[in-house]
This record gives sequence, C-alpha cells and structure tokens, in this order.
Amino acid sequence: MLLAVDVGNTQTHLGAFDGDELAHDWRLATERHATADMLTSRIATLLELDDLDFESLDGAIVSTVVPQLGPEYEALCERHVGKPCLMVGPNLKTGMPILVDNPHELGADRLVNAVAAHDRIGGACVAVDFGTSTNFDVVSGKGEYLGGVIGPGVAISIEALTTRTAKLPQIDLSQPGSAIGKHTQGAMQSGFAYGFAGLVDGIDRRLADELGEPVRFIATGGLAKTIVPLCETIDEVDPLLTLRGLRLIWERNT
Repeated sequence: MLLAVDVGNTQTHLGAFDGDELAHDWRLATERHATADMLTSRIATLLELDDLDFESLDGAIVSTVVPQLGPEYEALCERHVGKPCLMVGPNLKTGMPILVDNPHELGADRLVNAVAAHDRIGGACVAVDFGTSTNFDVVSGKGEYLGGVIGPGVAISIEALTTRTAKLPQIDLSQPGSAIGKHTQGAMQSGFAYGFAGLVDGIDRRLADELGEPVRFIATGGLAKTIVPLCETIDEVDPLLTLRGLRLIWERNT
C-alpha cells in the first residue's frame, strides 16, 4: 500500500493506493507549524478509520507547498513507516522535461498535476487547479512542461471581499440561480461563480491560442464542481488528479 500526501496551503489530501487503484482517501486542514509527532497522530487516526496502520504501508510520497512541513513528513516516515519516502522535487524523475526559466521555483503540486494530466490526456493539455490559488499548468503534445498561470483563488477572494467591506456577508459559494442576483447573497454568488468561470475560460482560450495545437483542459480542486459547470472550455474534472500524479511519480522512481 502506497501513501500519497498532497500538502496544500489550506488542505492536505491523503490517499492510500493498492497498486494502481486508490483504495482510500482523506482530507485534513493543513497546519503550517505541525510537528512530525502531531502529523503522526492525525494520520494514524485516519488510517485506523479504514483498518490500516503504518505497518501496512510499502512506502510514501509527499508533495508539499509548505516548505517547513517537508522535514516533518520526512521524520514521520523515518520513524513510523520505515520504508522509502519520496519528497517531490527536482531530484525525482518525472518523465517530463521542465521548460521554464527556473525549474526549482516550480511548485510541487503544479508539476504533479501536469504529470497526471498528460498521462491521462496523452497529448497537449492544461491542468486547472481550483485551490488556494487558481493554477493553470500547460503541457505540450510532446509531454513538456511549458509553464502556466497563477491566478487568485475563489475562497480567498471571497474572504478578501467580505473582510474589506462593512456590509457584505460571508457566503458559501454555490451555483447561482441566475446571473442577476435578487439579494446581496445571490449577487455575490453570481459575481464569484460567473466571474471565475469567465476568468478560467478567458485564460484557457489564450493558452490554446499560444499553444497552437489541439489541447484538452482538465480541472481539479475543491471548488471545481461549482465553477466548471459554468465554464465553456473545461473538458473533464478529476478531483483526485494530484494523488494520481503522485502515484505515477512514485512508479517512475522505484
């Protein structure tokens, strides 16, 4: 059993793979100052929910965008897994040439999504991740990572608006019934849902024009299910894209 861990700025998504199949997955809030002992306790509890433990693991692979948590996950694996633990970074084989100015500054999650998207599509593609930020990662038909776009995230945009205004309420984003909001909450839902759908479609079309070859768009991330139905350019949604990419990178390095 392989433990795949995707540490994001807001949430951490964990998956247990039995061969190629994702047998279990769990989510927990990312705490930037968590220690190895704290992480061990939380992950042990999640594993127990599905009758697993650290001894049932054959190894682990971790992608983190929170640098201080990398050593803590390495310590967790050393003490409790006792099997290989791979940290996604420039030292790993991904099978994907990285054609950007400084490959070392590329976020681990973005590279993992690009690997997974190209494996799934088999040609030119863009992975669109609705996370803390909205990321677009572009892969050529030859399987080269070309670069991408980083835009504002939906949730932090809502938070920024409501904390900087006196009368606008916090909202739970859902698909609006119409573009014309009949009350404040409806107007805000329309603005964010249609606004981000328009942002995604606009960027996708520019990326397709620059690529100059047929391209498919695959979305992932927590709010994809809300925004994607309003988009015109997204071809498919895979909420497990990053975990699948971690499994692929594990296979290419073991």
